[in-house]
Amino acid sequence: MALKQHKDDRVRFDQQVENSREYVLPFIAKTKPIVPGTRVMEVGCGEGGVLLPFIEKGCSCLGVDLSEIRINLAKDFLAKEVAEGKAEFLCKNIYDEDFLAKYEASFDVIILKDVIEHVPQQEQFVPYLKRFLKPGGQIFFGFPPWYMPFGGHQQVCRKKLTSVVPYYHILPRFIYKGILKMAGEDPNVIQEMMEIKDTQITIERFERIMRKSGLKVMNKQHYLINPIYRYKFGLQPRKQFGFISAIPYVRDFLTTCVYYTVG
Repeated sequence: MALKQHKDDRVRFDQQVENSREYVLPFIAKTKPIVPGTRVMEVGCGEGGVLLPFIEKGCSCLGVDLSEIRINLAKDFLAKEVAEGKAEFLCKNIYDEDFLAKYEASFDVIILKDVIEHVPQQEQFVPYLKRFLKPGGQIFFGFPPWYMPFGGHQQVCRKKLTSVVPYYHILPRFIYKGILKMAGEDPNVIQEMMEIKDTQITIERFERIMRKSGLKVMNKQHYLINPIYRYKFGLQPRKQFGFISAIPYVRDFLTTCVYYTVG
């Protein structure tokens, strides 16, 4: 049972803008001042809504995504900002040599909002991502830990049962895939679910990757209820209890979202 924002591009864009304005930008600003002239790149920018509050603060923004459809939506929704030279959107793979040559050491802030859990070979990806940072730059990561109730992104499923049942994504791969097939899920949805299962990332693994990549955690916030759940499920955001955040592995099952800035 796909949610409204999965069907309506404008709704999804507006939700991105509001969530970024109220949560993402203020979180980043705690450790990295967001001032006019700050250069920001969002990897996996989708429709570009996350970047609009940064543009409003006078930042120079670049959005990159592999989906041409979503990049075209971003150019449409932010046509005025693009025309004024405040933002640029590219359908591009950041691993391309020409992209690295142009943008190496170019950004004060890099944003990955609900993206890192989709990226394969994260241990190689994160050190590569560092190459785009200016000295003193920081990277923001926001993602749902794999073992949380909907860490498999089941909410994008189109059948009611498979979209609302928690935790079944952690079953062995062949059982999980079999359940999706028996429920009659679209093959494209099943492929997406399997890709996320293959790239699953926990809080522990994420922090280990950061350490191995030579990145220091500047700030972090774990959420019992993800801020974006206001739109998905009508739930009010709630920060995770401190004692749960302090318990490795257990916290992964009870934390629906984490925010980190690293540098």
